[in-house]
Amino acid sequence: MFTFIIRKLLYGILVLWGVVSFVFLIFSIKPGDPARMMGGQHATAEVIAAINKDLGLDLPLYKQYLFYINDLLPISILEKNNEDSRIYADPEKYSVSFSIPITENRMIVLKKPYLRRSYQSRKKVSDIIWEAFPGTFVLAIVAMTFALIIGLFAGVFSALYKGSFFDNSTLFLSVLGMSGPSFFMAILISWLGGYVWYEQTNLPMLPFVLFIFGMIAYAFRRIKEKKKVWPLSMVSLGFKYFFIGFLLWTFISLIHFLFPAINLSLFTGTFSLPGTGLDMTGSMYEYDVYTGKYLSLQNLLLPALTLGIRPLAIIVQLTRSSMIEVMDQDYIRTAKAKGLSSWEIVWKHAIKNTLNPIITAVSGWFASMLAGAVFVEYVFGWKGLGLELFNSLIKDDLPVVMGSVLFIATIFVIMNILVDILYGILDPRVRI
Repeated sequence: MFTFIIRKLLYGILVLWGVVSFVFLIFSIKPGDPARMMGGQHATAEVIAAINKDLGLDLPLYKQYLFYINDLLPISILEKNNEDSRIYADPEKYSVSFSIPITENRMIVLKKPYLRRSYQSRKKVSDIIWEAFPGTFVLAIVAMTFALIIGLFAGVFSALYKGSFFDNSTLFLSVLGMSGPSFFMAILISWLGGYVWYEQTNLPMLPFVLFIFGMIAYAFRRIKEKKKVWPLSMVSLGFKYFFIGFLLWTFISLIHFLFPAINLSLFTGTFSLPGTGLDMTGSMYEYDVYTGKYLSLQNLLLPALTLGIRPLAIIVQLTRSSMIEVMDQDYIRTAKAKGLSSWEIVWKHAIKNTLNPIITAVSGWFASMLAGAVFVEYVFGWKGLGLELFNSLIKDDLPVVMGSVLFIATIFVIMNILVDILYGILDPRVRI
């Protein structure tokens, strides 16, 4: 097991090194003049040269790369006496916690990775990421929790009632959720939840009347036949009638639009639903001129719903396919033969062996949420790492962009290593 963990750690380090090299190369050959951007249009040649020297842009590309790697590594080489050196142990740059002298001037140090400074604000990139990341982390946690809870239950019931209307509807909605681009879904949900439905909205009555009628009809038929009433089957039939009612209402509304003289008020009636009271944009913390900074968690609902749609669709389909495969296993048939109830079979035996692919999906999607949150945070004005990354791209603030990309890549690698180690603990065959 120790060899397995070491191998995975070395693999993760190689991946991070590749990401660092690729990101550095991409942003180094990108057109633009950071010195001119920082100095302004009226900066003199001397000022531009001084800025280039301070940023290390006057050096050959390979030396810039080596100094950048030296800044990023937690164990690196610094100089303690020469203040003009590129690797001088400047306390404003490096947070050194331990050092070992190797020469009179140089030393090996243990430090925090130094991600340089922002071109715009001159703040440390690590401080900018530290301030922005909690917003994205909370957003990703809430979105993944929503997707995991709803996805597990929907996937399990779809597998247990395979081929039912509930199953077909769930698959249709999951495909729809996967095919919707994050940017479009964010705009749509922001407009519906924060504008159309802000105060109150009117919904057609006919689909909901048929929904209740379908459930009553199912319960009445089962009771008449002296059979057990299954709640999920009752709701499934209710949804079938709901969609029939919705299509019927759409057709009647079209007739009423073309022929307004026809009185169809009985079929086109509506009922009012209270509004959400949610704003189209907002962040986790808001500011009031009188009370100052305050927590505003209601702004979390719409972006978390948007961010959780795609992982929800993935989890539903993975849970469904995995549960169908598990329910066909021999030990499940043995449990049924022993007289165990369906509840015990599903939730005490089958669900445990269904979770392996879901763990992989959750770990991967949680890490990708940190990158995919860029569009969602931009649309909703949610102050997090995604919005900071977007604004830095617009302003060509390359150190912040590079630091954010490397931070997200590090989270990806760490999550994958932890999942591999967890697999190795749960299933020793994976270690081979």
